[in-house]
Parts: sequence; structure tokens; C-alpha cells
Amino acid sequence: MRRKTREISVGGVRVGGDAPVSVQSMTNTPTEDARATALQINALIAAGCEIVRVAVPDERAAAALKEIKNSTTVALIADIHFDWRLALKALEAGVDGLRLNPGNIGSVARIKEVVKEASARNVPIRIGVNAGSLEKDILERYGHPTAPALVESAMRHIAILEDAGFFAIKVSLKASSVPLTIEAYRLLAKKTDYPFHIGVTEAGTLFSGSIKSSIGLGVLLYEGIGDTLRVSITGDPVDEVRVGWEILKSLELRRRGVNIISCPTCGRIKLDCIAIANEVEKRLANVKESITVAIMGCVVNGPGEALAADVGIAGGDGVGLLYVKGKVVRKVREDEIVTALIEEVERFIAGRRR
Repeated sequence: MRRKTREISVGGVRVGGDAPVSVQSMTNTPTEDARATALQINALIAAGCEIVRVAVPDERAAAALKEIKNSTTVALIADIHFDWRLALKALEAGVDGLRLNPGNIGSVARIKEVVKEASARNVPIRIGVNAGSLEKDILERYGHPTAPALVESAMRHIAILEDAGFFAIKVSLKASSVPLTIEAYRLLAKKTDYPFHIGVTEAGTLFSGSIKSSIGLGVLLYEGIGDTLRVSITGDPVDEVRVGWEILKSLELRRRGVNIISCPTCGRIKLDCIAIANEVEKRLANVKESITVAIMGCVVNGPGEALAADVGIAGGDGVGLLYVKGKVVRKVREDEIVTALIEEVERFIAGRRR
């Protein structure tokens, strides 16, 4: 059962309550280059990103926020470290949310200045606690980043915002360690009902980062913990969005795009399933409608999986039976399979739209 949380709104995107778990990412262009940043944001939107965060490390980045905001349609969050005045400039530019790291943003008085302005503009704040930037006194007491240390930092800053009469809050507790991340979120879930932004930070490259994120986020989401997520990958942020969606789809929490059911391959297959599956996935990457496509290579599980899919292929010796909604529509040669599958998917989607 999903954890019951308060609901906030980030630029029209509902987070928490009974809202679906939303997918976030962060740009890696220089934010001061408003055109490049807006182009990347629009690529993220096309991939299914619902909330985008941009780094605001200096005055030039803050100055570009208004142009970026006016060039995109997504909910935009400004990521602020060290200089509380940049948060004020981001709010003036019209951002939809702030992410503040309590370990480095400054004094309580400065945080309250930001809170006052955010409250006036109905802009939510994410308290972003990271294992790599905990407050010095907490680190001295615990010796190193631990789950209780992360939770103490979060609760301290929740109290600061609440004391200022501010409650449009979401919280993240991120570490590069999957077990530490899971433990911290579990502990905080017992102490507060604010919505959580979940993620495993500094998770690595596309390969390792996808695995760490899938395990960490998958465990939390399966336990009902998590209201919005970001997959952290060293690489193209579009991949973060795609992996995030696959995590949600695999847990049947959201439906979007193509769900590929494909043969793991073995000595029985008589088709090049690997090449076929990769090409089909590539060519259907931008499909938004929810559809299941099966690409199977032998007679053991192939017919059953193809039968259950919206569109599927069950392979034989250099040929495949093409299925649509549980019925065989024709037999196709191996070199025709990709084209035939794509055509049937397009027909299926067009028919659904009518």
C-alpha cells in the first residue's frame, strides 16, 4: 500500500496524495545558455519528463531562468547551493519550485527570507539532504553519513520551514549507497507525511546507474514510498527519464510507451532476436501510447507471449508468426519482421485513437 502523504503542486504537477509518481530529470547544459538548456528540456519533455531541475550556480544562470521558463512548458525547479540570494532571483524569474540543500544554504535567517518569498508566490521547496553535504555538527556527532544522520538533517530543516509557517514541502534523502538510501527513506517515512522525492545519487553510468536506481527506487516504490523520482546517470538526461519510466512500468505504477517483451535467447532460437528487439525498441522509442510488443524466438514460450501482447512475433526457422490482439494475422520472413511489427503497431495505435 502506498504511503499516505500530503499533496503539493509543482507548476501544475501534483506530487503526493493520490497523484501518480512523477518522473524528473536535470539538465546538464550550462544554464546561462538559455537556448541550449531549453532545447534539452524539450527533449526531456518528449521522453516523458514531467518536472525538470536546472542548476543555478551563479548570477548568469539566474539571469537566464526567465527566458528558459518562457521557452518551455514543463514544471521548472531551480537547484540552489551556497547563495540564498540566487533562490530569491530564481523566484523572481518565475520558477515553479526550489531545491535547497540545508547543509550549505546558510543561516536560518537566510533560509527564512527565501521561505517568505516562496510562500508569497505559492512555490514549493524541496529539502534536499545529501550524504555528501551534511551539516558539520551532524557529521561530528555520527562520525559519517548514516540513515539517522540524514533523517536528523531533514527533520531539522522541516522544522525551520514549519516555524516560518511554510508547509509546501517535499523531501529527499540521497546517497550513492543503495542500502543507506533505502534505510534513510524508511526511517523518515515513520516521522513525517510530507511527499518524498526519491533517488540514488551519483549512481554512475547508464549501465551501473540504471541498476542501482532500479534496485533502490524499486524497493522503495514497492513498499509504497516515493511520490516523484529522478534516476541519476552520468550521461544524457533523456536516458534518466527513460529508465525512470521503465521502473514505474515494471512495477505497474504508470503506463506510457512501449512495453517490450523479448526473448532472452538460447540455443533453440532460429531468429536473430537480439537485432530484431533492439531495432524495434529503437524505432518505437518515441511512442507515447501504452502498448505491449512481444518479440519471441522459439516455440516454447513464444506463442504464449505473442498471444498475450497487443502486437507480437513468435519465431520459427527464419520466419515468424505475427500476432495482433491474440490472433495470427500472417507469417513473415525474418528480414520482414521489424517492418511488419512497426506497421502493425502504427495500425494498432491509429485504431485506438479513432
